[in-house]
Amino acid sequence: MVSSYFTFPQIDPIIFSVGPLSLRWYGLMYLVGFAAAFWLAGVRLSRTNWSKDQLSDLLFWGFLGVILGGRIGYVLFYQFELFLSDPMYLFKIWTGGMSFHGGLLGVIAALWWFSRKAKCTFLQVGDFIAPLVPIGLGAGRIGNFINAELWGRTTDVSWGVIFPGAGALPRHPSQLYEFALEGVALFLILWLYSRKPRPIGAVSGLFLLCYGSFRFFVEFFREPDQHIGLYEGAFSLGISQGQILSAPMIIGGIALMVWALRRNKMAETSTTASKPAKT
Repeated sequence: MVSSYFTFPQIDPIIFSVGPLSLRWYGLMYLVGFAAAFWLAGVRLSRTNWSKDQLSDLLFWGFLGVILGGRIGYVLFYQFELFLSDPMYLFKIWTGGMSFHGGLLGVIAALWWFSRKAKCTFLQVGDFIAPLVPIGLGAGRIGNFINAELWGRTTDVSWGVIFPGAGALPRHPSQLYEFALEGVALFLILWLYSRKPRPIGAVSGLFLLCYGSFRFFVEFFREPDQHIGLYEGAFSLGISQGQILSAPMIIGGIALMVWALRRNKMAETSTTASKPAKT
């Protein structure tokens, strides 16, 4: 192991307290993500025929889907045995524990409900929301880093970090890897791609493909949950729970993009064929 590494700075996860109430850095990161999504949604609102009230409804239910889906998903995907022994654990949000994949399912449910109410297609809503998500994802990973949780596997790289409670060996700061990929890179990719009109479903497909790929990659550097560990996959490679949950996103993202692009091409061909020939 190399002698050059970083010791995790002493950061109090609580910013300040007023009586029994405390503002934590992790909670602040959620607020940052929600505020950024609200502002970016206002910037993109002119591309739709929705009113400001409809946009507020969409964001409210979307945020609710993130919180409820994230918590329920974490408990079911990662702490199911604990839930069976103590069903009230589901409501103990203050103990920590949120799942992106569960939050995604919660958002999908909210978008489906909104699309029916607004009388538009589910994929149109998904394409609108997808570019708003990465900033919140990135902010959440910064919150994970400040909390010194979800650290990476042991390493000898010079930027390894010794996290409190993770032993004496330096580890990959996998939270920062996820911030860079799931937050910064994913935002730039989706924002730039969606600046021009795209086939319905293409932006949503690109989100699924990129996030799933980024998460699958970072899982090789992230320490698996101790109570779950690794699954033995093909060629005796250990596959984590996060990779198992990300694989369907990659496949679904590719399928959705191919479907969207082919559907658009067929529509263009049909339009061209229906035009009368010049004489």
